[in-house]
Amino acid sequence: MAKKISFALIAMVLLASVALFAAGEGEKAYPSKDIQFIISSSAGGGTDSISRKSALIAEKTLGGEFYFVNKPGAADATGPNALMAAKADGYTIGNVNYGAVVNAPFQELIQGYDLSKLDIIALVTKEPDAIMVHKDSPYQTFDALIAAAKANPGKIKVADQGIGGRVNLLARRIMEEYGVEFNMISYQGSTPQREAIVNKEVDAAITSLGDFAPLLNSGDAVGIIEFSTSTNLAYPSVPTSTELGLSDSLLSGSFLSIAVPVDTPAEIKSALVDAYRVAVTSDEFVDWTKTVGVTAAFMEGDELDDFIAGVQASEWAALEELKAAGVL
Repeated sequence: MAKKISFALIAMVLLASVALFAAGEGEKAYPSKDIQFIISSSAGGGTDSISRKSALIAEKTLGGEFYFVNKPGAADATGPNALMAAKADGYTIGNVNYGAVVNAPFQELIQGYDLSKLDIIALVTKEPDAIMVHKDSPYQTFDALIAAAKANPGKIKVADQGIGGRVNLLARRIMEEYGVEFNMISYQGSTPQREAIVNKEVDAAITSLGDFAPLLNSGDAVGIIEFSTSTNLAYPSVPTSTELGLSDSLLSGSFLSIAVPVDTPAEIKSALVDAYRVAVTSDEFVDWTKTVGVTAAFMEGDELDDFIAGVQASEWAALEELKAAGVL
């Protein structure tokens, strides 16, 4: 009888131990394994660099490690589209940029693409648009460029990145605001835009100062205006549109934000937001952004939701006009 009781007692202890072990396994602190970060661009570009740098700093607070997967394409929407299909457990996150919230949904670039499947939880950087010219250009100021466009309708060549794209919409707003007509020439990204400036194929190019960093740093190109409210710390000599007294309707630029699948648990989203808040406001990240021409700009919650909604509202209105005119 004693042996039977002993065996029963041992069995109960073993079962209790297994139960406690299983409970401990289920309650492991997040993150308990590496986190996949889906980057919406090719390796080596601005989006790639910002995503990696901010994540590597956020790791220190989060207590886990990221590994990166690049998924470019469809106006920066291929990566977010993959994120929409990921398990909502905090082990897959990604970046969301301007094209993913504006062009991709408006133009229905990907079947089934639905931003309601994502929760955009933190803004990391803002990257205002700017106008660059060749170092030997006769148009070394925004006023000089506008004066030339007025004197030569349709002859001042300006490089953008495609009809309906962000910088193309900005160029159209400038033309409407000042009653001028540029000869818009589209290029597939900032690299061919830079080549066009160097080769003097165009008179000016619109994109970010960061995109033109190689030429700005070498002195082969000059920034004549940035459509921003505050001076770019990497290029303080470039005047802002606010500084020059231009309308706020001309404020324009890209951004990089962090998103997760919409059903990700609140405590995990909170941990990620906390880690990115520390990262984006850190001296390490702020000092780094000064070297690449972007601005560290943390947002979360309602403020971030309002920011994204505002971008969509203004840009979709402009795209609707192009659609109605048969341009898109």
